[in-house]
Amino acid sequence: MAEQAQFEELARQLSAVGAVKRDMGRILPPECPAGSAAVLTLLGRHGDMRMSKLAELLAVDMSVTSRHVAHVAARGWIERHPDPADKRSRILRLTPTGLAELRELSRRTTHLLAERLADWTDDEVAQLIRLMTRLRASFGDCRSVPVRFPAAAAAPVVEETTRTPAST
Repeated sequence: MAEQAQFEELARQLSAVGAVKRDMGRILPPECPAGSAAVLTLLGRHGDMRMSKLAELLAVDMSVTSRHVAHVAARGWIERHPDPADKRSRILRLTPTGLAELRELSRRTTHLLAERLADWTDDEVAQLIRLMTRLRASFGDCRSVPVRFPAAAAAPVVEETTRTPAST
């Protein structure tokens, strides 16, 4: 098992991933902020879904999800249809325009990654993908598991939530 110092360095490196995410956010078109891009990406990956499922996948409150959905719907990127199983609920679906926007987002992201990782070998990129996939799998559905600190650590109590911080 890794030593304490290695986990501390890993924590620092993971915190620095925020800079990578911010750089990726800068390439988004002004009319498609990160929340909207996430909605399009999830609908593209998982297909039609209810708003409650989207909120779960986004790991945010329904009110935040509703704002994101309203934004993408106003641009014609998604449609909201009554759910045949529950007329009070809506099924969200990408439109052809939304699919085109998703393709453009993917093109921009792929271009940025290719540019930034130009000096990496194919094997190094593949290794990063494997390790990040494994890291994500190790955390599983981190929204449903409370953080546990060792008894000796004087750490603050962390409450379970599906809300995003206001600063995000």
